[in-house]
Amino acid sequence: MKKITRITTQKKNKNRYNIFLDSGSGEKFGFSADEAILIEFQLRKGLELDEAQLDSLIQKDTIHKIYTQAIHFLSYRMRTKKEIHDYLLKKEADPEQIPQIMEKLEKENLIDDRQFVDMFVRTRMSTSNKGPLLIKKELIEKGVAAQTAGEAVEQYPYDVQYEKIGKWIEKKLNASRKHSFRKQVQQLQATLLQKGFTQDVIQEAFADIDEQKDENTEMEALMHHGDKLWRKHEAKLEGRELKQKVKEGLYRKGFSIEAINRFLDDKTD
Repeated sequence: MKKITRITTQKKNKNRYNIFLDSGSGEKFGFSADEAILIEFQLRKGLELDEAQLDSLIQKDTIHKIYTQAIHFLSYRMRTKKEIHDYLLKKEADPEQIPQIMEKLEKENLIDDRQFVDMFVRTRMSTSNKGPLLIKKELIEKGVAAQTAGEAVEQYPYDVQYEKIGKWIEKKLNASRKHSFRKQVQQLQATLLQKGFTQDVIQEAFADIDEQKDENTEMEALMHHGDKLWRKHEAKLEGRELKQKVKEGLYRKGFSIEAINRFLDDKTD
């Protein structure tokens, strides 16, 4: 048996206590415990503890300490079960104790993957330009089941996606005068796919995009690239060969044949 000889408050954490014991050979530090464990086991000066009792309260305190760390981790934002599980492993929690901690957190409604995904999708919809496929991928990476993630992104309405894409197009189109209109459209479509929007909503958003085409901006971009190509090849080529080389280069950059011919006619007049 070991007798508690002294209980002191820790300097850096007023909710934890240092317990000193004497087993017959003088006082020695025994263990530390949270205030909740102190109360539960009614620890006090003079109380005698056997080895089984010591093991039990130390184990319980360890679980309580890790549980408190998990609460602190959750205080910043909601987490998935996998995020909590990985965090506990990172904190070197005993793998046998983790299920107990997870169960306690679930019973207290502190972790709930269904609630998490609903909030996550709503937040992404309102604060980002990410589409449903990318949001689903993020959820799966956070440990959410694929089916649950798929069901969650169904609350991302088609019309909201369409509106987001429309605003993105309006903001980005013709932002750079160094690319043809067709090239800009291709780049925007590729970017939107990377952002997780589906092909059908992207195609619909771009269905009447030609009506938004700025001819003056398009011609400025063509002249920029045309003059650059002309300077590049005029040292080695001339006449028809030079015009053909420039025409091929401009066509690859997405400019229309009609616009290219107008440029070359002006260039050679």
